[in-house]
Amino acid sequence: MSSSVSDAPDVSQGSAVSPGSAKPTGRSSRLIIGLVVLAVVGGAAGYAATTAARTWLGPERPPVTLAGDLADDLVWVAAGDFTMGTDALPPPGAPNPHKIKPDEYPAHVVFLDGYWIGRHEVTNAEFAEFAAMTGYVTVAERGVTIDEYVASGVAAPEQLDEAAFRPSSLCFNQDLAGKGIRLGGLVDGKPWEYQVWEVVDGANWRHPDGPESSLEGRWNHPVVHVAFADVQAYCDWAGVRLPTEAEWEKAAQGGRERTRYPWGNVREPDGEYRCNYWQGVFPIDRQNLDGYESTAPVGSFAANGLGLFDMSGNVWEWCSDYFHSDYYARSPRRNPQGPRESFDAREPGLVKRVTRGGSFLCNTNNCTGYRTAARMASEEMSGAVHTGFRIALSVDDVDRYRQRQAAIADWRAASGDEARTAAISR
Repeated sequence: MSSSVSDAPDVSQGSAVSPGSAKPTGRSSRLIIGLVVLAVVGGAAGYAATTAARTWLGPERPPVTLAGDLADDLVWVAAGDFTMGTDALPPPGAPNPHKIKPDEYPAHVVFLDGYWIGRHEVTNAEFAEFAAMTGYVTVAERGVTIDEYVASGVAAPEQLDEAAFRPSSLCFNQDLAGKGIRLGGLVDGKPWEYQVWEVVDGANWRHPDGPESSLEGRWNHPVVHVAFADVQAYCDWAGVRLPTEAEWEKAAQGGRERTRYPWGNVREPDGEYRCNYWQGVFPIDRQNLDGYESTAPVGSFAANGLGLFDMSGNVWEWCSDYFHSDYYARSPRRNPQGPRESFDAREPGLVKRVTRGGSFLCNTNNCTGYRTAARMASEEMSGAVHTGFRIALSVDDVDRYRQRQAAIADWRAASGDEARTAAISR
């Protein structure tokens, strides 16, 4: 199978389900069944970042004061214009070293009302408190139901074997180094991209690397293995919401219009690593030069101009928008909320949402998701070892936020420190 720059997926992202009518065998039923073989897209095309910065209009300070534990973790982004996306998409066949994709094009001016966004990604400790208070069980912990497969767009879920329904999630395949992978070659008769991910029974947010792992030493790391429904449930509990894709990109730019990264156009200025990503040739050479083989504690790298941490790397972050391959060509000028339905030409039957920011598995040769304009299409049920989220809040939702935060404060007071700690760390 061949592919081009327009249809090649970033295999560092992963997907739990894909359409098809033939019965998959074993664990492959939830492991990138419809993965398109990655095309090798080489070369060099610069990023056009010379456009003069636009004025970010609106009050520099929020119109109301927040309270509760989240108040210090929410950063105000003033209303105004910004340029979303890029016009630096190389023509077919031209060099493309930054792996810019057609769905990032064209660049377009967007006006956003003011909003708050999380200073950092939601941590394991924060998600644990939500689970302790509500008893919530994530998709990865309970397994996917046949009704959820139908809703996700899987063509024939009744033909999936039982492995597809077991509690499990996607992890990076740690055995790749011993498989003799050669980029562009085959492993066990299959393209190497099929080997990057494995579905691990018992992998979930409490056990990020599989059932024998734990959150010990990771309480301040971003929560992972959360599907779209899981992050929506957390947001409802906290009285917040997910950021829209436009809100996410404006926040990532941090006041630096159309720069490639949240800090500028050079990935490692003066040799300094500014985000948690894969150094070396993915997936066969893991150099770990930034000091983190997996997730890093939130805030381990310098904040951007707005004081936001990890807008590049660490974990992919869910946004509220459906993903549509050509949405930028018709995106509304003001406060875009995303398309009414999802469409990914690579897997047109699946319901997908946008994820942003890249992860510790993004890299220079396959996935440059740590760029501010980079986008990813993620199937709604797919939790993974490198997917998490951060929160957002609108001015119109402040009353609901205050009510939910008051209820959380009451629960904390009623539970007591010892009981609450035991419930969170179980």
